[in-house]
Amino acid sequence: MKETTMTNRRIVLAAHPQGVPTPTDFRLEDTPVPVPRDGQVLLRTVWLSLDPYMRNLMEQVGPGYADPVPLGATMVGGTVSRVVESRHPDYKAGDLVVGAAGWQEYALSDGSGLMPVDDLARPSLALGTLGMPGFTAYVGLLDIGMPQPGETVVVAAATGAVGAVVGQIAKIKGARVVGIAGGPDKCRYAVEELGFDACVDHRDPRFAELLAAACPDGIDVYFENVGGAVFDAVRPLLNVNARVPVCGFISHYNGGAAEGPDRLATWMATLLSKRIRMQGFIILDHYGTRFDAFRDDMAGWLAAGRIKVKEDVVDGLENAPAAFIGLLQGRNFGKLVVRV
Repeated sequence: MKETTMTNRRIVLAAHPQGVPTPTDFRLEDTPVPVPRDGQVLLRTVWLSLDPYMRNLMEQVGPGYADPVPLGATMVGGTVSRVVESRHPDYKAGDLVVGAAGWQEYALSDGSGLMPVDDLARPSLALGTLGMPGFTAYVGLLDIGMPQPGETVVVAAATGAVGAVVGQIAKIKGARVVGIAGGPDKCRYAVEELGFDACVDHRDPRFAELLAAACPDGIDVYFENVGGAVFDAVRPLLNVNARVPVCGFISHYNGGAAEGPDRLATWMATLLSKRIRMQGFIILDHYGTRFDAFRDDMAGWLAAGRIKVKEDVVDGLENAPAAFIGLLQGRNFGKLVVRV
């Protein structure tokens, strides 16, 4: 077979990062393209998703819900792939599938975890709005946040893959939405394109004051995916019986102690006195029970133009490490994907 004589380029974990990852923590390698056996398919990666959770998996000890990436192993990641050769009864050459082939051009699969990609004009949406980030927004906001018409919903990283969907679903449900983003361009996009009621720049020295002004009736739902100073500014604005879904805390992913005094006692007092529901969730737990409903709802909202999508596209597998480092520093604008 022609493909098996070709080279598979892959990016492996070369070192455990010390703080913010650097290019030397990754290594580009050439390996032979694998040959599928009975029950397997050979996949050619078309799109690679870059997401913040990958930083946790670069540690020697993972976050508990997934195994860490061993040194010398291919970096993990969601992918849209084309079936090159199939020895599996459920797939044929040419099929487009969503899976987890990782940071490489070719991969073998036994079919576990693969899902067909519907007839999408933009197949990369299966890694974003119609994939894990969109699903995270859907479950966290609707099942934990439970926004009601007229309530105030605040979401950080408001133009990112998860935050942009959170805000737009909240608007569909009749809530008032305030975004938090880095820079005036992102804030402008959240309001003018995504339909948020307001958006506050967390880089502004007056951030806490501006956030309070944007939330005159307090905050009923805060979708937490950042942590750090943003979380500190949100706390005093939370209303009694507020809900706080927690899907991440990107500001802490690169390690290091939190700045300032110990906040635990203050946060515990807030949770108790205001009867706040704060719940962490891992989206992997919900695929069996909620994914079909999400897919149907999201497809309908997209078709009706009620959800808008922005992608930040990087060309070339070799550029994935730099793009990922930028993601952790907030340099992306929209869902970050690599066109492999």
